[in-house]
Amino acid sequence: MIGFLSVGAARRAWLFGLTAVAALLPQATFAAASSGPTTSPIAYLYDVGAGSTLFAKQADLPSAPASMATLMTSELVFKAMREGRLKADDSFRITEDAWRRGGAPSRGSTMFAKLNSDVPLPDLLRGMIVQSGGDAAITLAVALAGSEPAFAEMMNRRAQELGLSRSTFRNATGLPDPQQKMTARDIAQLARHIIETYPEEYRIFAEPEFTWNKITQRNRNPLLADYQGADGLKTGYTEESGYGLVGSVARDGRRLIVVLNGLETAKDRAQEARKLLDWGFTAFEQRELFSADEHIAEARVFGGATLHVPLVAGRPVELLTPKGDEARVVARVSYDGPVVAPIAKGARIGTLKIWRGDTLSTETPLLAAEDVPVGDMSRRAFDGAIELLGGWFDKIVARI
Repeated sequence: MIGFLSVGAARRAWLFGLTAVAALLPQATFAAASSGPTTSPIAYLYDVGAGSTLFAKQADLPSAPASMATLMTSELVFKAMREGRLKADDSFRITEDAWRRGGAPSRGSTMFAKLNSDVPLPDLLRGMIVQSGGDAAITLAVALAGSEPAFAEMMNRRAQELGLSRSTFRNATGLPDPQQKMTARDIAQLARHIIETYPEEYRIFAEPEFTWNKITQRNRNPLLADYQGADGLKTGYTEESGYGLVGSVARDGRRLIVVLNGLETAKDRAQEARKLLDWGFTAFEQRELFSADEHIAEARVFGGATLHVPLVAGRPVELLTPKGDEARVVARVSYDGPVVAPIAKGARIGTLKIWRGDTLSTETPLLAAEDVPVGDMSRRAFDGAIELLGGWFDKIVARI
Protein backbone atom coordinates (compact mmCIF):
# COMPACT_ATOMS: atom_id res chain seq x y z
CA MET A 1 0.00 0.00 0.00
CA ILE A 2 1.38 3.41 -0.88
CA GLY A 3 2.16 5.70 2.04
CA PHE A 4 0.79 9.25 2.06
CA LEU A 5 2.51 12.59 2.34
CA SER A 6 2.05 14.47 5.57
CA VAL A 7 -1.28 16.30 5.83
CA GLY A 8 0.33 19.71 5.30
CA ALA A 9 2.37 18.60 2.31
CA ALA A 10 -0.59 16.80 0.77
CA ARG A 11 -2.74 19.91 1.16
CA ARG A 12 -0.12 22.11 -0.48
CA ALA A 13 0.12 19.63 -3.37
CA TRP A 14 -3.66 19.70 -3.71
CA LEU A 15 -3.79 23.49 -3.70
CA PHE A 16 -1.32 23.63 -6.57
CA GLY A 17 -3.12 20.83 -8.44
CA LEU A 18 0.07 18.75 -8.35
CA THR A 19 0.92 15.23 -7.24
CA ALA A 20 -1.19 14.29 -4.27
CA VAL A 21 0.67 11.14 -3.24
CA ALA A 22 4.24 9.92 -3.54
CA ALA A 23 6.02 6.85 -2.22
CA LEU A 24 8.97 4.55 -2.69
CA LEU A 25 8.23 0.95 -3.57
CA PRO A 26 10.53 -1.91 -2.61
CA GLN A 27 13.82 -2.21 -4.44
CA ALA A 28 13.48 -3.52 -7.99
CA THR A 29 15.83 -4.17 -10.88
CA PHE A 30 16.69 -1.86 -13.74
CA ALA A 31 19.23 -1.68 -16.54
CA ALA A 32 20.48 1.84 -17.11
CA ALA A 33 20.06 3.19 -20.62
CA SER A 34 23.69 4.27 -20.82
CA SER A 35 24.89 0.67 -20.45
CA GLY A 36 21.92 -0.98 -22.10
CA PRO A 37 21.62 -3.86 -24.54
CA THR A 38 21.92 -1.92 -27.82
CA THR A 39 24.33 0.44 -29.52
CA SER A 40 21.55 2.08 -31.54
CA PRO A 41 21.61 5.87 -30.95
CA ILE A 42 17.80 5.87 -30.65
CA ALA A 43 16.04 2.87 -29.11
CA TYR A 44 12.77 2.03 -27.39
CA LEU A 45 11.38 -1.29 -26.19
CA TYR A 46 7.81 -1.61 -24.96
CA ASP A 47 5.84 -4.51 -23.47
CA VAL A 48 2.24 -4.16 -24.68
CA GLY A 49 0.57 -6.48 -22.17
CA ALA A 50 2.27 -4.98 -19.14
CA GLY A 51 2.04 -1.43 -20.52
CA SER A 52 5.70 -1.06 -19.53
CA THR A 53 8.69 0.66 -21.07
CA LEU A 54 11.51 -1.86 -20.83
CA PHE A 55 14.23 0.29 -22.38
CA ALA A 56 14.48 3.88 -23.57
CA LYS A 57 17.41 5.67 -25.17
CA GLN A 58 16.70 9.12 -26.62
CA ALA A 59 13.14 7.83 -26.97
CA ASP A 60 11.66 11.34 -26.87
CA LEU A 61 14.09 12.90 -29.34
CA PRO A 62 12.24 13.95 -32.53
CA SER A 63 14.07 12.59 -35.55
CA ALA A 64 13.39 11.83 -39.21
CA PRO A 65 11.22 8.69 -39.36
CA ALA A 66 11.72 7.89 -43.07
CA SER A 67 9.18 5.26 -44.21
CA MET A 68 8.09 4.58 -40.63
CA ALA A 69 5.96 7.70 -41.12
CA THR A 70 3.68 5.62 -43.36
CA LEU A 71 2.31 4.01 -40.19
CA MET A 72 0.23 7.17 -39.85
CA THR A 73 -0.78 7.00 -43.51
CA SER A 74 -1.84 3.40 -42.92
CA GLU A 75 -3.79 4.33 -39.78
CA LEU A 76 -5.79 6.99 -41.60
CA VAL A 77 -6.59 4.60 -44.45
CA PHE A 78 -7.62 1.85 -42.02
CA LYS A 79 -9.83 4.32 -40.16
CA ALA A 80 -11.47 5.47 -43.40
CA MET A 81 -12.16 1.85 -44.33
CA ARG A 82 -13.76 1.18 -40.94
CA GLU A 83 -15.95 4.26 -41.35
CA GLY A 84 -16.98 3.33 -44.90
CA ARG A 85 -15.26 6.27 -46.57
CA LEU A 86 -13.00 3.85 -48.44
CA LYS A 87 -14.03 0.40 -49.66
CA ALA A 88 -12.03 -2.66 -50.65
CA ASP A 89 -13.35 -2.53 -54.22
CA ASP A 90 -12.29 1.12 -54.72
CA SER A 91 -9.57 1.82 -57.29
CA PHE A 92 -7.46 4.96 -57.60
CA ARG A 93 -5.48 6.38 -60.49
CA ILE A 94 -1.70 6.81 -60.35
CA THR A 95 -1.21 10.47 -61.19
CA GLU A 96 1.89 11.91 -62.82
CA ASP A 97 2.86 13.49 -59.48
CA ALA A 98 2.63 10.15 -57.63
CA TRP A 99 4.49 8.42 -60.44
CA ARG A 100 7.31 10.96 -60.66
CA ARG A 101 7.87 11.51 -56.92
CA GLY A 102 7.10 7.99 -55.70
CA GLY A 103 7.26 5.73 -58.75
CA ALA A 104 10.01 4.38 -60.95
CA PRO A 105 11.41 7.84 -61.94
CA SER A 106 11.98 8.70 -58.25
CA ARG A 107 14.67 6.01 -57.84
CA GLY A 108 13.30 5.40 -54.34
CA SER A 109 11.14 2.68 -52.86
CA THR A 110 8.19 2.11 -55.20
CA MET A 111 5.55 -0.46 -56.09
CA PHE A 112 6.23 0.29 -59.78
CA ALA A 113 2.64 1.25 -60.54
CA LYS A 114 2.18 2.41 -64.13
CA LEU A 115 1.39 6.03 -64.90
CA ASN A 116 -2.38 6.65 -65.24
CA SER A 117 -3.19 3.07 -64.22
CA ASP A 118 -6.04 2.33 -61.81
CA VAL A 119 -4.91 0.32 -58.78
CA PRO A 120 -7.34 -1.33 -56.30
CA LEU A 121 -7.20 -0.16 -52.70
CA PRO A 122 -5.96 -3.52 -51.26
CA ASP A 123 -3.05 -3.50 -53.72
CA LEU A 124 -2.15 0.09 -52.91
CA LEU A 125 -2.02 -0.83 -49.22
CA ARG A 126 0.33 -3.72 -49.94
CA GLY A 127 2.39 -1.55 -52.23
CA MET A 128 2.86 0.94 -49.42
CA ILE A 129 3.23 -1.46 -46.47
CA VAL A 130 5.11 -4.43 -47.97
CA GLN A 131 7.07 -2.62 -50.67
CA SER A 132 7.36 0.85 -49.06
CA GLY A 133 6.06 2.32 -52.31
CA GLY A 134 6.00 6.09 -52.37
CA ASP A 135 3.67 6.01 -55.38
CA ALA A 136 1.15 4.00 -53.35
CA ALA A 137 1.39 6.29 -50.32
CA ILE A 138 0.90 9.47 -52.37
CA THR A 139 -2.05 7.94 -54.23
CA LEU A 140 -3.74 6.94 -50.98
CA ALA A 141 -3.15 10.40 -49.52
CA VAL A 142 -4.74 12.10 -52.52
CA ALA A 143 -7.65 9.65 -52.42
CA LEU A 144 -8.45 10.63 -48.84
CA ALA A 145 -7.67 14.34 -48.79
CA GLY A 146 -7.48 15.57 -52.38
CA SER A 147 -3.80 16.49 -52.12
CA GLU A 148 -0.77 15.38 -50.16
CA PRO A 149 -0.42 18.70 -48.23
CA ALA A 150 -4.05 18.40 -47.15
CA PHE A 151 -3.40 14.82 -46.11
CA ALA A 152 -0.41 15.93 -44.03
CA GLU A 153 -2.77 18.22 -42.13
CA MET A 154 -5.00 15.19 -41.49
CA MET A 155 -1.95 13.28 -40.24
CA ASN A 156 -1.11 16.03 -37.76
CA ARG A 157 -4.67 16.27 -36.46
CA ARG A 158 -4.85 12.52 -36.02
CA ALA A 159 -1.47 12.48 -34.28
CA GLN A 160 -2.80 14.91 -31.68
CA GLU A 161 -5.94 12.81 -31.21
CA LEU A 162 -3.77 9.75 -30.54
CA GLY A 163 -1.50 11.60 -28.12
CA LEU A 164 1.55 11.64 -30.39
CA SER A 165 2.56 15.00 -29.02
CA ARG A 166 6.06 15.19 -30.49
CA SER A 167 5.29 14.05 -34.02
CA THR A 168 5.01 16.40 -36.99
CA PHE A 169 4.11 15.29 -40.52
CA ARG A 170 4.68 17.03 -43.82
CA ASN A 171 4.06 14.18 -46.28
CA ALA A 172 2.53 10.72 -46.54
CA THR A 173 5.68 8.89 -47.60
CA GLY A 174 8.40 9.71 -45.09
CA LEU A 175 10.53 11.29 -47.81
CA PRO A 176 13.00 13.85 -46.40
CA ASP A 177 11.53 17.05 -45.03
CA PRO A 178 13.28 19.08 -42.32
CA GLN A 179 10.03 19.49 -40.39
CA GLN A 180 8.86 15.86 -40.52
CA LYS A 181 9.80 14.29 -37.18
CA MET A 182 8.67 11.49 -34.88
CA THR A 183 9.98 10.15 -31.60
CA ALA A 184 10.63 6.47 -30.94
CA ARG A 185 8.04 6.53 -28.17
CA ASP A 186 5.42 8.02 -30.50
CA ILE A 187 6.21 5.43 -33.18
CA ALA A 188 5.73 2.62 -30.66
CA GLN A 189 2.48 4.14 -29.40
CA LEU A 190 1.17 4.40 -32.97
CA ALA A 191 2.22 0.80 -33.67
CA ARG A 192 0.37 -0.41 -30.58
CA HIS A 193 -2.75 1.52 -31.62
CA ILE A 194 -2.72 -0.08 -35.09
CA ILE A 195 -2.20 -3.58 -33.69
CA GLU A 196 -5.02 -3.27 -31.18
CA THR A 197 -7.50 -1.22 -33.24
CA TYR A 198 -7.13 -2.81 -36.68
CA PRO A 199 -6.17 -6.47 -36.12
CA GLU A 200 -7.42 -7.65 -39.53
CA GLU A 201 -5.67 -4.91 -41.48
CA TYR A 202 -2.54 -5.32 -39.36
CA ARG A 203 -1.97 -8.74 -40.93
CA ILE A 204 -0.74 -7.02 -44.10
CA PHE A 205 2.42 -6.01 -42.22
CA ALA A 206 3.36 -9.70 -41.89
CA GLU A 207 3.05 -10.57 -45.59
CA PRO A 208 6.51 -11.67 -46.79
CA GLU A 209 6.26 -10.35 -50.35
CA PHE A 210 4.03 -8.65 -52.89
CA THR A 211 3.97 -8.66 -56.68
CA TRP A 212 2.75 -5.78 -58.80
CA ASN A 213 3.39 -4.98 -62.45
CA LYS A 214 5.11 -8.42 -62.66
CA ILE A 215 7.72 -7.26 -60.14
CA THR A 216 7.99 -9.18 -56.86
CA GLN A 217 9.48 -7.41 -53.85
CA ARG A 218 10.10 -8.89 -50.44
CA ASN A 219 9.02 -7.24 -47.22
CA ARG A 220 11.95 -5.17 -45.95
CA ASN A 221 11.35 -6.04 -42.28
CA PRO A 222 14.30 -8.33 -41.43
CA LEU A 223 12.57 -9.79 -38.36
CA LEU A 224 9.90 -11.50 -40.47
CA ALA A 225 12.43 -13.85 -42.05
CA ASP A 226 13.74 -15.65 -38.99
CA TYR A 227 12.70 -14.09 -35.68
CA GLN A 228 10.10 -16.23 -33.91
CA GLY A 229 6.78 -14.43 -33.43
CA ALA A 230 7.58 -11.38 -35.57
CA ASP A 231 4.47 -10.10 -37.39
CA GLY A 232 5.15 -6.44 -38.38
CA LEU A 233 5.68 -3.47 -38.88
CA LYS A 234 8.02 -1.19 -40.96
CA THR A 235 11.58 -0.23 -41.78
CA GLY A 236 12.84 3.15 -42.89
CA TYR A 237 15.93 4.70 -44.42
CA THR A 238 17.04 8.07 -45.71
CA GLU A 239 20.47 9.68 -45.55
CA GLU A 240 19.16 12.00 -42.85
CA SER A 241 17.51 9.36 -40.67
CA GLY A 242 19.90 6.44 -41.10
CA TYR A 243 18.46 2.94 -40.86
CA GLY A 244 15.40 2.54 -38.66
CA LEU A 245 12.84 -0.09 -37.76
CA VAL A 246 9.65 -0.52 -35.79
CA GLY A 247 8.93 -4.20 -35.17
CA SER A 248 6.42 -6.19 -33.19
CA VAL A 249 6.88 -9.71 -31.85
CA ALA A 250 4.32 -11.89 -30.06
CA ARG A 251 5.76 -14.81 -28.12
CA ASP A 252 4.92 -16.80 -24.97
CA GLY A 253 1.89 -14.68 -24.18
CA ARG A 254 3.78 -11.39 -24.49
CA ARG A 255 4.02 -8.78 -27.24
CA LEU A 256 7.03 -6.49 -27.51
CA ILE A 257 7.37 -3.46 -29.78
CA VAL A 258 10.88 -2.34 -30.65
CA VAL A 259 11.86 0.96 -32.30
CA LEU A 260 15.36 1.80 -33.51
CA ASN A 261 16.64 4.69 -35.60
CA GLY A 262 19.89 6.29 -36.70
CA LEU A 263 21.86 3.12 -37.45
CA GLU A 264 24.55 3.06 -40.13
CA THR A 265 23.67 -0.10 -42.07
CA ALA A 266 20.76 -2.43 -42.69
CA LYS A 267 22.81 -5.21 -41.08
CA ASP A 268 23.21 -3.13 -37.91
CA ARG A 269 19.47 -2.50 -37.87
CA ALA A 270 18.64 -6.20 -38.03
CA GLN A 271 21.26 -7.21 -35.46
CA GLU A 272 20.40 -4.52 -32.92
CA ALA A 273 16.66 -5.22 -33.20
CA ARG A 274 17.19 -8.92 -32.51
CA LYS A 275 19.56 -8.19 -29.67
CA LEU A 276 17.18 -5.80 -27.92
CA LEU A 277 14.22 -8.15 -28.38
CA ASP A 278 16.21 -11.12 -27.05
CA TRP A 279 17.01 -9.10 -23.97
CA GLY A 280 13.39 -8.05 -23.55
CA PHE A 281 12.10 -11.62 -23.71
CA THR A 282 14.70 -13.21 -21.43
CA ALA A 283 15.95 -10.64 -18.94
CA PHE A 284 12.74 -9.68 -17.15
CA GLU A 285 10.53 -10.88 -14.36
CA GLN A 286 7.01 -9.69 -13.65
CA ARG A 287 5.93 -8.27 -10.29
CA GLU A 288 2.45 -7.34 -9.14
CA LEU A 289 2.58 -4.00 -7.36
CA PHE A 290 -1.14 -3.54 -6.68
CA SER A 291 -4.14 -5.82 -7.01
CA ALA A 292 -7.14 -4.77 -9.09
CA ASP A 293 -9.25 -3.56 -6.14
CA GLU A 294 -6.49 -2.37 -3.82
CA HIS A 295 -6.88 1.19 -2.56
CA ILE A 296 -3.78 2.84 -4.04
CA ALA A 297 -4.45 6.41 -2.94
CA GLU A 298 -7.18 8.89 -2.02
CA ALA A 299 -8.29 12.03 -3.82
CA ARG A 300 -9.62 15.10 -2.01
CA VAL A 301 -13.33 15.69 -2.70
CA PHE A 302 -15.08 19.08 -2.89
CA GLY A 303 -18.68 19.28 -1.74
CA GLY A 304 -19.05 15.58 -1.09
CA ALA A 305 -20.51 13.50 1.72
CA THR A 306 -16.93 12.40 2.46
CA LEU A 307 -13.63 14.30 2.36
CA HIS A 308 -11.83 11.75 0.19
CA VAL A 309 -12.56 9.10 -2.42
CA PRO A 310 -10.34 5.98 -2.56
CA LEU A 311 -8.69 5.23 -5.90
CA VAL A 312 -8.15 1.82 -7.53
CA ALA A 313 -6.68 0.70 -10.83
CA GLY A 314 -9.47 -1.73 -11.70
CA ARG A 315 -6.89 -4.26 -12.90
CA PRO A 316 -3.65 -5.58 -11.46
CA VAL A 317 -0.79 -3.11 -11.74
CA GLU A 318 2.26 -5.10 -12.83
CA LEU A 319 5.82 -4.08 -13.52
CA LEU A 320 8.38 -5.93 -15.60
CA THR A 321 11.82 -5.52 -14.06
CA PRO A 322 15.16 -6.71 -15.42
CA LYS A 323 17.00 -9.36 -13.46
CA GLY A 324 20.33 -8.44 -11.92
CA ASP A 325 20.73 -4.70 -11.44
CA GLU A 326 18.88 -2.99 -8.62
CA ALA A 327 17.32 0.43 -8.80
CA ARG A 328 14.67 2.34 -6.93
CA VAL A 329 11.08 2.11 -8.16
CA VAL A 330 9.02 5.25 -7.54
CA ALA A 331 5.24 5.55 -7.82
CA ARG A 332 3.34 8.84 -7.92
CA VAL A 333 -0.37 9.53 -8.12
CA SER A 334 -1.52 12.72 -9.80
CA TYR A 335 -4.95 14.26 -10.25
CA ASP A 336 -6.55 17.65 -10.74
CA GLY A 337 -8.26 18.38 -7.46
CA PRO A 338 -10.20 18.70 -5.42
CA VAL A 339 -12.64 16.47 -7.33
CA VAL A 340 -16.17 17.89 -7.33
CA ALA A 341 -19.00 15.68 -6.05
CA PRO A 342 -21.06 13.79 -7.05
CA ILE A 343 -18.57 11.11 -8.10
CA ALA A 344 -19.66 7.82 -9.64
CA LYS A 345 -17.87 4.59 -8.85
CA GLY A 346 -15.54 3.75 -11.73
CA ALA A 347 -15.07 7.36 -12.86
CA ARG A 348 -11.53 8.17 -13.91
CA ILE A 349 -9.96 10.48 -11.34
CA GLY A 350 -6.18 10.39 -11.77
CA THR A 351 -3.12 8.56 -13.01
CA LEU A 352 -0.59 6.26 -11.35
CA LYS A 353 2.90 6.75 -12.80
CA ILE A 354 5.72 4.33 -12.02
CA TRP A 355 9.42 5.00 -12.66
CA ARG A 356 12.25 2.48 -12.71
CA GLY A 357 15.31 4.59 -12.03
CA ASP A 358 15.03 7.53 -14.43
CA THR A 359 12.67 5.74 -16.83
CA LEU A 360 8.91 6.29 -16.74
CA SER A 361 7.90 2.65 -17.03
CA THR A 362 4.11 2.64 -16.95
CA GLU A 363 1.06 4.85 -16.52
CA THR A 364 -2.24 3.46 -15.23
CA PRO A 365 -5.60 5.27 -14.96
CA LEU A 366 -7.00 5.41 -11.43
CA LEU A 367 -10.73 5.09 -10.82
CA ALA A 368 -13.08 6.02 -8.00
CA ALA A 369 -13.56 2.95 -5.82
CA GLU A 370 -17.00 4.03 -4.60
CA ASP A 371 -19.78 6.53 -5.16
CA VAL A 372 -19.51 9.87 -3.38
CA PRO A 373 -22.81 11.75 -3.25
CA VAL A 374 -23.14 15.50 -2.74
CA GLY A 375 -22.72 16.47 0.93
CA ASP A 376 -25.06 18.50 3.08
CA MET A 377 -25.04 22.30 3.21
CA SER A 378 -22.52 22.51 6.06
CA ARG A 379 -20.05 20.26 4.22
CA ARG A 380 -20.32 22.32 1.02
CA ALA A 381 -19.88 25.56 2.98
CA PHE A 382 -16.76 24.19 4.69
CA ASP A 383 -15.26 23.06 1.40
CA GLY A 384 -16.07 26.43 -0.16
CA ALA A 385 -14.17 28.18 2.61
CA ILE A 386 -11.18 25.89 2.10
CA GLU A 387 -11.26 26.56 -1.65
CA LEU A 388 -11.33 30.33 -1.01
CA LEU A 389 -8.35 30.05 1.33
CA GLY A 390 -6.58 28.03 -1.33
CA GLY A 391 -7.04 30.85 -3.84
CA TRP A 392 -5.57 33.36 -1.39
CA PHE A 393 -2.65 31.00 -0.76
CA ASP A 394 -1.96 30.75 -4.50
CA LYS A 395 -1.83 34.56 -4.80
CA ILE A 396 0.55 34.88 -1.84
CA VAL A 397 2.88 32.23 -3.27
CA ALA A 398 2.79 33.86 -6.70
CA ARG A 399 4.20 37.05 -5.18
CA ILE A 400 7.10 35.31 -3.46
